[in-house]
Amino acid sequence: MKWKRIKYAVLNFKTKLFGGMTIFSKIIAGKIPSYKIAENEKFYAFLDIFPLREGHTLVIPKKEIDNLFDLPDAYLSEMLLFAKPIAKAIEKAFDCNRCGMSVVGLEVPHAHIHLIPINEVNDMNFMQPKPQASAESLKKVQENILQHLL
Repeated sequence: MKWKRIKYAVLNFKTKLFGGMTIFSKIIAGKIPSYKIAENEKFYAFLDIFPLREGHTLVIPKKEIDNLFDLPDAYLSEMLLFAKPIAKAIEKAFDCNRCGMSVVGLEVPHAHIHLIPINEVNDMNFMQPKPQASAESLKKVQENILQHLL
């Protein structure tokens, strides 16, 4: 357990040391392309290119902070309100019982929420393989969600 914490601390330190921006901050800044779903002055939502399920979307604050629960209360509340219409659009766009939400935050040291269309609990199992989706597939998924986003 301690080794995993040390590994994560090193990853976080390396991110700050070499460039000072997380990969998510680079996406927000347009330095790395993404399949954007929604954006406002505080938050950005885009497709995960290694989705657990088709429609897997990440919602991130533009404020670079590592732990979601270190966000100020009002900011965290606004983030959930920003995510809500996206989750509803995902539910309409895909054959699913609901849009599941998960906060893991161990792969990228930048707070984020996973929105995933699910039919059963195992649909959110992050231990299963996550192959990279093709550009064509991601574009179709993006268009599908955007059609349902109010």
